[in-house]
Formats: sequence, C-alpha cells, structure tokens
Amino acid sequence: MSQRACIEEQVGATLEADLIVPSQFFDRIKPEHSSQPEKRLMLAVMEDAIATFQKSVAGETRRQRRLLKETEEWFNSRDTEWAFSFENICSALEIEPEYLRSGLRRWKSVLLARRHDTAAAHSPFRRISGRRHALSAGRSSHSRRQAA
Repeated sequence: MSQRACIEEQVGATLEADLIVPSQFFDRIKPEHSSQPEKRLMLAVMEDAIATFQKSVAGETRRQRRLLKETEEWFNSRDTEWAFSFENICSALEIEPEYLRSGLRRWKSVLLARRHDTAAAHSPFRRISGRRHALSAGRSSHSRRQAA
C-alpha cells in the first residue's frame, strides 16, 4: 500500500461520522421541570399553599385562621426530611426559599396595612337623616322603627 493511500485511510477514519442511537441522544437533553410528574405535583402543592395563604390572610373565620396558621408553619419550616416539605419543594423547583418567604411576609403586611387604613378611614357611625346630631352606630331602619 502506498503512503498516500495509508494517509487517506487514516484521514477517512477520523472524519467518519460517529453513530449514536436515539437513547444516547435524548439522555443528554434535560427535560423541563414541568414535564416530570413529580415536579408538576410539587408545583401544584406550592401553588395551592400560596393560594390558601392569600385567601386566609383576612382571617375572618376560624377556618381561615387555622389555614393561615398551617400554611405559615409550612412556609417557615426548615424540615428536609419529608419529600413535600417547603424546603424540598423549593429545591426541586429551583426557588430560593428565603426569597419566597420574605415575599409572602411582605405581601401579608402590605395587605393588612391597607385593610387597617381602610377600616380606620370609615366611621362606624352613619347619619340617620339630614340632621348632624342624629347618628346611629349601624342599627337598621327596621330596628329603629321598633325602638321608637
């Protein structure tokens, strides 16, 4: 074999395409978090906890106050033993737990401050008629008629 043929054979061997099977190709591509069932479940748990927290902040009923307490305890827990703990879900979803905690606390304090300001701006008294000296502390017109 000539030297030229030997060189062409070596060059040809280095330029040959490597064969790769589909499983080797797709193993290198990382799927999105939302396409993994476990991550979708974790995302649903997080969304539900945040929605429950937001709905319960007013604390108008005993149930709302209990749900608020439970969600705040879950958010503030540093537990990593349980698969669906706040810390583990944040880790799996690549969310900074302390950033989310501080955002939820800030949201709650702003909402409660607005409610307090709104409640303070409205007087519990209202006029019964056009006279300034006739005020009522929220009695209905039916109960006023019965009292008269």
